[in-house]
Amino acid sequence: MTKLDALAKGKDEETKILSHRTKGYMFYLVVFMGFVGLMDGFLSQIESVAVPYLLVDFGITAEFFAFWQGIYGIITFAVFFIAWISDAFGRKKGILLLVLVMGVPALLIGLTAFTFHLFMILYTIIITATLSNMWELPIVEESQPKKRGLYGGLTFLIGLIPVYAFVGVPIAEAFGWRWTYGVMFFLMLFVIILWVFMKEPQIWLDAHEKRGEHLKIKTAFKALKRKDLKYILIASLVYGVWTVSFKMGTTWGGYYYMDVIGLTPGEFRSILTVGGLLTMVGALLGGLLMDKLGRNLTLVVGCGGSIIGFVFLGFTTLPIFFWMIFLFMPMILAYIMVYFSEIFPTHIRGTCTGITATAARLSYVLGPFLAFALLSAFSDMSGFWIVAGLLMIIPLFALFVKPYETKGKTLEEIQEER
Repeated sequence: MTKLDALAKGKDEETKILSHRTKGYMFYLVVFMGFVGLMDGFLSQIESVAVPYLLVDFGITAEFFAFWQGIYGIITFAVFFIAWISDAFGRKKGILLLVLVMGVPALLIGLTAFTFHLFMILYTIIITATLSNMWELPIVEESQPKKRGLYGGLTFLIGLIPVYAFVGVPIAEAFGWRWTYGVMFFLMLFVIILWVFMKEPQIWLDAHEKRGEHLKIKTAFKALKRKDLKYILIASLVYGVWTVSFKMGTTWGGYYYMDVIGLTPGEFRSILTVGGLLTMVGALLGGLLMDKLGRNLTLVVGCGGSIIGFVFLGFTTLPIFFWMIFLFMPMILAYIMVYFSEIFPTHIRGTCTGITATAARLSYVLGPFLAFALLSAFSDMSGFWIVAGLLMIIPLFALFVKPYETKGKTLEEIQEER
């Protein structure tokens, strides 16, 4: 196929999407996927609030928790199957499974997690679901090329509303820290109501019709091409390192300010609330930068700001640098979710993102072990934050392989030209 043919086909694809989806439906889809992202974000970030309480409740040290977090992190490699189901049986069924895997274990934590290891099993199941980011795929597949970054950023923005910062401490104080997780079951019920109105993306229906059968795991792996493997490796590097650093910030921020620095839960709540609001700003800026400057420059800006935040937090303890982490790290995640969804072919998009998420999940084993070592080595946690910042230099090396710039491209153009 010539470039001219690819462009024409891409325009046909765009026309099909635009005629099939009204602005009203796209508004609904952004809100719906935003709420799925909100469940994801809440369950990922609530650790900042819950960890100091659970350490006291279970009578364990921070180092003990970090060690077992790494051991149980092996379970998160199962994230691939959530992604594959989305490719094989449709985005709508995949999203329903994702919501259930987050919401049901959250309720069980509230009701039954009275031992440390039972909590860790349920907690790790939830984390496995939050790692998939499958809720971005329908947005990528239904959006106009010129608005893909914006819609992805807006969806991400909703998911970053810092509900955990507003209600986490009050729930923990009033009902116990377990219900900081359990409360998400009730949001799950609302999300399922929204799910009823979701349509299967036309581009997935076309790919499924062309394939003629459900995508088997073996078939999905055979469909991978060399260029797919290249972007899987890039995505795994960027996403894996990002996960290690950001989880160090979100998991241990509360412990740092309350147990090491000596702030009260109320004082830390104020710091966390500002940080949570800045994640929304970062997500919006990330979406705008991707559409205006391109994907690669957005990665540079996000990494640069994050490095400064982490490193200077280690030197100064000042909240402004803690807030910089919450501002710039979401820019990188916006890049990850949009770029590594659009760069892969439609018929294996979920599988590729699943492989990427699975490979990056090594960070959920290595990251906690790194935290364990750093918590043991630096009682004031200064070196903890500096190392987390220096790690964010690594994703920038991905730019040396000159990844294809997707700004303003249709999905068809991306598949033909990358």
